[in-house]
Amino acid sequence: MDFLMNAEATETIAAIATAPGSGGIGIVRVSGPTCRHIAEGVLGHCPAPRYAAYLDFRDADGSLIDRGIAIYYAAPHSYTGEEVLELQAHGGPALMQLLLKRCLALGARQALPGEFTRRAYLNDKLDLAQAEAVIDVINASTEAAARSAVRSLSGEFSAYIQALLGRLIELRMYVEACLDFPEEEIDFITQGRVAEKLAAIQQELSAVFQSAKQGNLLREGIQVVLIGQP
Repeated sequence: MDFLMNAEATETIAAIATAPGSGGIGIVRVSGPTCRHIAEGVLGHCPAPRYAAYLDFRDADGSLIDRGIAIYYAAPHSYTGEEVLELQAHGGPALMQLLLKRCLALGARQALPGEFTRRAYLNDKLDLAQAEAVIDVINASTEAAARSAVRSLSGEFSAYIQALLGRLIELRMYVEACLDFPEEEIDFITQGRVAEKLAAIQQELSAVFQSAKQGNLLREGIQVVLIGQP
């Protein structure tokens, strides 16, 4: 597994980052160690990090593919934590394929579904809950579902769970103290109000489970059967 992860980290990936179909703007995203090389091949040079540059996008023979905005992100200051290049052009499907084909010809490989987010997770840019929230944000069909998914993506849920975990670790310390120092005439469990604090944590966990059920309803929706005469 470590070998596969290391091999993956040495590869540069590319994909069309915008939804299929025609649009005013389309984006090709590239991530990996050869982004600068690809930028030089498509743009003639690599733009300064985190600056939007309006440039020509060129094919291998020097012919113009399109003109658009190019943004280069140096590692680790990017979505994936790697070098990232985003090419924003007109959003025609044929043009997007031409631009992607040019990036692949310069050494990138076609990204797998979700691979940019996978790399963000592996590089500690997102935790697992945030990574799972990405698809929820994309697929949200209601305003409530979108707001809920964005809160998870921002790390709100993860921070809450980490706080609960910290409190559980604190309670475990009292239990370990009782086991390590049984000869002491101190009731660590009572003195630390362990039972009271544990009951409070259990109540909060019940609220988390209930919130998770509500989140699932927002994500999946409810099937309703209408019966009766019209």
